[in-house]
Amino acid sequence: MPYDDSVPPTVPATRPTRRTRPLLVAAALAALCLTAVAGCGGSPDTTDGAGAKASAPASAPASASASATPKASPTAPLPQGPLTGRTVVIDPGHNPRNREHTKEINEQVDIGTGRKECDTTGTSTDAGYAEARFTLDVSHRLRELLQAQGARVLLTHDDDRPFGPCIDERARIGNEAKADAVVSVHADGSAEGNRGFHVILPAAVKGGGADTSKIVKSSADLGARIAGHFVRTTGSAPSNYIGGGTGLDTRDDLGGLNLSTVPKVFVECGNMRDPKDAALLTDASWRQKAAQGMADGIAAHLKG
Repeated sequence: MPYDDSVPPTVPATRPTRRTRPLLVAAALAALCLTAVAGCGGSPDTTDGAGAKASAPASAPASASASATPKASPTAPLPQGPLTGRTVVIDPGHNPRNREHTKEINEQVDIGTGRKECDTTGTSTDAGYAEARFTLDVSHRLRELLQAQGARVLLTHDDDRPFGPCIDERARIGNEAKADAVVSVHADGSAEGNRGFHVILPAAVKGGGADTSKIVKSSADLGARIAGHFVRTTGSAPSNYIGGGTGLDTRDDLGGLNLSTVPKVFVECGNMRDPKDAALLTDASWRQKAAQGMADGIAAHLKG
């Protein structure tokens, strides 16, 4: 669930209006889906999805979260591989301790086209498995897979700070790293029966401190490649309620995308509020597949 726009686990909400990416992106996904599992079109019984959210509980504004150095990969020399010389930033959605800092995470920050909460709590499964724990687990797995191919990998946080980072700082970390690709890892919190993953792409936004004009096309390629490989590797189908069966959704209301100057997407791996999706998201072997699908998509994008 995007930290710009999340929902506490028990609160239903209405999702903002979305626009889908032009047909060329959907075509790229469709081409990759040709070798994927049956069900790529996204029927309710074979898809896993992501959906509606609400903001975290209101609270008085507070000072911005304390900054922390982005977590780089271990100090051991990286192996030489096809991604040697490339930098990837992984952004684990939310923070496990955000719920203890509602005042701080509700402080408004500039997202270029307006202002939004610093961060939000994320969602969870009905059994209490938190999205923030899921995103860290998958991010660690993704980091290892990318490092094995020689990539330099940074995490925006690694459960090493009391809350956040704020959405503007998350974007700034990728920008300052001059990342070749940034992937923000999430899971959604929609209604039961809404299933399937989707990848959120940045819309063309220009205003205030936001200007995505230079990254819209490259981010669309990154997102389409991740979506196609995610289908192939996990066996999950695109969302049956967002993206019109493409697994791709374009948004202009997420600060983490609006403020990015490098290719970036969000990946909503499934719907934590649907029992069938929750069974996947809580399964370690499936989480490894999810990380592999994202790694393969990132690598395909970087190799061109």
